[in-house]
Amino acid sequence: MTDNKKSLRFETLQVHAGQEKPDSASGARAVPIYQTTSYVFNDCAHAEARFNLTDPGNIYSRLTNPTQDALEQRVAALEGGVAALA
Repeated sequence: MTDNKKSLRFETLQVHAGQEKPDSASGARAVPIYQTTSYVFNDCAHAEARFNLTDPGNIYSRLTNPTQDALEQRVAALEGGVAALA
C-alpha cells in the first residue's frame, strides 16, 4: 500500500494507513495497542545497536512504539505528508 497511498480514498486511509499488513504476532487487522514502557533485547550487543540506531526497532516507548508509529504513518497519509510526529 505504500506506493499507491495517493490512489486510495480518504476513508480507506483512515482505516488502513500505517498498518498495511495484519499484526504479525496476533494476525489482528486493527492496530494493536502495545501498553508497554520497555522492550527486551537479546543481549548487550543487541541493546547497544538499538540505542545507537544502527539496528532499527523498538527501544523505549517514549522513543519508539508500534502503536504510535502506526498513528504517525496514518496522520501523514491523511494529510498528504511525508511523516508525522505524535
